[in-house]
Amino acid sequence: MFNKRVKINDLLSREPGNQEATVMGWVRTFRNNQFIALNDGSTNTNLQVVVELGKYDDEFLKRITTSAALKVTGTVIPSLGKGQKLELKATAIEILGDSDPEKYPLQPKKHSLEFLREIAHLRFRTNTFGSIFRVRHALAYAVHKFFNDKGFLYLHTPIISASDAEGAGELFRVTTLPLENIPKNEDGSINFKDDFFGRSTNLTVSGQLEGELAATAFADIYTFGPTFRAENSNTARHLAEFWMIEPEMAFYDLEDNMNLAEEFIKYIIQHAMDHNRGDLEFLAQRLEDEEKQLPQDKRSEMQLIEKLEFVLKNNFERITYSEAIDILKESNYNKKKKFQFPVTGWGMDLQSEHERYLVEKHFKKPVILSNYPKEIKAFYMRQNDDGKTVAAMDILAPGIGEIVGGSQREERLDKLEQRMKEMHVPAKDLWWYLDTRRFGTVPHSGFGLGFERMVQFVTGMTNIRDVIAFPRTPGNAEF
Repeated sequence: MFNKRVKINDLLSREPGNQEATVMGWVRTFRNNQFIALNDGSTNTNLQVVVELGKYDDEFLKRITTSAALKVTGTVIPSLGKGQKLELKATAIEILGDSDPEKYPLQPKKHSLEFLREIAHLRFRTNTFGSIFRVRHALAYAVHKFFNDKGFLYLHTPIISASDAEGAGELFRVTTLPLENIPKNEDGSINFKDDFFGRSTNLTVSGQLEGELAATAFADIYTFGPTFRAENSNTARHLAEFWMIEPEMAFYDLEDNMNLAEEFIKYIIQHAMDHNRGDLEFLAQRLEDEEKQLPQDKRSEMQLIEKLEFVLKNNFERITYSEAIDILKESNYNKKKKFQFPVTGWGMDLQSEHERYLVEKHFKKPVILSNYPKEIKAFYMRQNDDGKTVAAMDILAPGIGEIVGGSQREERLDKLEQRMKEMHVPAKDLWWYLDTRRFGTVPHSGFGLGFERMVQFVTGMTNIRDVIAFPRTPGNAEF
């Protein structure tokens, strides 16, 4: 019976006492036909399995190769070797799955992250990715626990949508129309009446608009699901498929929204620190080793654990967009033309380099920017009394830039309709959204947090493709 196995992480936490145990896992190394380093993914620490000399013939021992899967029963005894307090003295070994060492691409050496992306189906077996995905799991669990404990309702918003919440137009179309013979209208446009849904549909870019509908009934809801952008971005910060956490709260203004977002970020970081300390320490050491190859000015000012503790202990800096523009304009980086995109003045859309300057060079901590020019923000954001800005907020994190984007939503029907008209958002397609302003409208707010960017921040990984199991990027859907 397989479910009698003990996970290696659990076994290593025990005191050795000559008890019998059965473990299963994959071989990392096999030395001197006597010592097997076995790992089952529950921890980066391998279990040393000791094989009695002469008990197994050479043909059997030759099959104990890197990545072969074993079932081992034995006695847990104190270890005489350095680095482990116990080991398993094998009484029975069964090979569950052979692995050809000549063809297995992962060897007991350091591989580049670029190489590991090419074999993403096997990279989970490395220590780095073992740690990343255990931390990712912990953060995902913490998301649900945070909102559940606050009485939020978890809502599954549609993956197939007829709306473009962001108005960006970077959409993956969903269709059953024959691509070799697409039906056309007289004016040459596509006739979607013959399509599956009878209209143009796409993979969702956000669950926000649907989330707002639920917030006007349940008050506090959140979504946590996949979102999609057909943006041709081959960068270390963008994916075509990623996961978003989007809470929507009735009876919340912008300040309430900012307070919740800051509390939320700190909570999930603290959860990972409490439950995955070993993985984070491993990743911190990995990052430190990586940065030794970089010039001093390119290295992180804080080590990973130090950075996470700093975020937990300090309030996020809160400034307005206008204040941020003034800081950036007067910065040495701008005066010495170090920015790729010069800071031209009020009204410009901030780039990642500007955001990172604010958090990494100027304030040296996470920053919450608020009250952006209405021209650079979405139609649904509440207009401020100055007629120029909207009640929007972004949270900027060191090493990444924008990690959260949110706003107080425009609850006034006349203002919303006017803004939609100005931005050419067809009201007839969003009649259901406008109904929430017709029937018991209330001040309400929400934000979106890109989960992968959060995982990046907590793990110290510099490329977003390394914090999601199977990255979807332009030209890449291999696995």
